Amino acid sequence: MATGKTVLVLGGGVGGVVTAHRLRRYLPRGDRIVLVDREPQHLFQPSLLWLIVGKREPEQIRRPLDRLRRKGIEVIQGEIEQIDPAEKTVRVSGQEWRADAIVLALGADLAPDQIPGLASAGHNLYSLSGATAFRDALGRFSGGRIVLLTAAPAYKCPAAPYEAAMLIEGELRRRGIRSQVQVDFYAAEPGPMGVAGPQVTAAVRGMVEQKGIRYHPEHQVQSVDGTARRLVFTNGATADYDLLLYVPPHKAPDVVRVGGLTGDSGWVPVDRHTLETRYPFVFAIGDVATIPLKLGKPLPKAGVFAHAQAEVVAANLARAWGRAGPDRRFDGYGSCFVETGDGKGAFGSGDFYAEPTPQVKLYGPGPWWHWGKVLLEKRWLRTWF
Repeated sequence: MATGKTVLVLGGGVGGVVTAHRLRRYLPRGDRIVLVDREPQHLFQPSLLWLIVGKREPEQIRRPLDRLRRKGIEVIQGEIEQIDPAEKTVRVSGQEWRADAIVLALGADLAPDQIPGLASAGHNLYSLSGATAFRDALGRFSGGRIVLLTAAPAYKCPAAPYEAAMLIEGELRRRGIRSQVQVDFYAAEPGPMGVAGPQVTAAVRGMVEQKGIRYHPEHQVQSVDGTARRLVFTNGATADYDLLLYVPPHKAPDVVRVGGLTGDSGWVPVDRHTLETRYPFVFAIGDVATIPLKLGKPLPKAGVFAHAQAEVVAANLARAWGRAGPDRRFDGYGSCFVETGDGKGAFGSGDFYAEPTPQVKLYGPGPWWHWGKVLLEKRWLRTWF
């Protein structure tokens, strides 16, 4: 096998961590695996849902990326300033790195500023600071109106805001103040987890509404008045709130766009089976990538897909450089847990590449699925760090 190869893995989320681990296992020690991230710690984002209701502390759900050094992975903390996919070079905090392959696992940037007033008016469910601030505000809350908002119809972890609504409702009952609180969910999308199909959409909506949560689909927020605590929607409706938890719009990182890697969708187009971009030996996995499906919508952005794509890319890179074994193909299969509160959860799984529409089933809810998600969290943090 040829040695002296360098792989730059850009991003320390699920996809980046799995890619780096697998490449280190597959490739000889003479090859360099370099993981780059602006943050010093990996955050296990699914557990932000438990953090907002006080069931986790920040230190329980994050790990130092530097721990990967013990496994023979180089870790660089710095800002990625430029990517040249044709030359396979990356500038990080003023230093240029040259690679034989690049794996883009940079995720999606959160962009609350795209909605006037949103960033200062509420709490961002998808950031550690926002989730922690909401937890503290919820602990002080004694009555009024809590609003959950999805500020754009497409976002990563499609189940997460619906899980958040049900977990919050359960926490209000636990504290004995449910009767003093109205919970509303304003969604930019027409229904929960739409790509999974109408049966899953109806089932998740039913779970939410059975808990007395008022659901308002197809409400695209236009602006937020933080002083008046009022949401203004493009359809002319308005809604007042006392406590706001939101999922912000997403966008691809600017460095990816400036590098010429994004397509008309604003995300990085890839081969749906190999995750290779139009540049040889430059791959994109997870939230930063886009894969159109037959029904006209893209593959959802979710950690389960980032993980599976990372396995494929790492195995195929190793094979291309002399490791024996068959080509791996990403098959579009995925699954996720759906927390419903009260120590219960549901579980959805299926083939998102099925045509003409994805074939996904939802099971539960029941306590076993909740404990399955707890086990996933524990196993993830133990296995990869």
